[in-house]
Amino acid sequence: MRSQKEFTPCNFKTLEEVAKAIATVHVELVLIHPFREGNGRAARLLADLMAMQANYPPLDYGGIRGKKRQEYFHAVQEGLSRNYEPMTSIFISVLWRTLRRSGKRKASSLPPLW
Repeated sequence: MRSQKEFTPCNFKTLEEVAKAIATVHVELVLIHPFREGNGRAARLLADLMAMQANYPPLDYGGIRGKKRQEYFHAVQEGLSRNYEPMTSIFISVLWRTLRRSGKRKASSLPPLW
């Protein structure tokens, strides 16, 4: 089993690597369900933090509606068997939507965090 430590801090170079790291940590946090309330908010906040570590802006989750929302729930279920590819695909879409809506085309064009 791979350790979550390999994904944090999230300092990967490609969008696909960043999406895979965020997806893996996101699914595992959602599956652990550590809080009585607010698990989704906590998971999104952690995903935002990981994206910002990789020099992306905070993520735009607005595209996860309707059919995409059902795909999200399916991706969480796939995580039970450690299949993170469905969630990785969702986060690739989220990252691209975030870049389009922020006016950025590449993460490398974003200013450094510090």
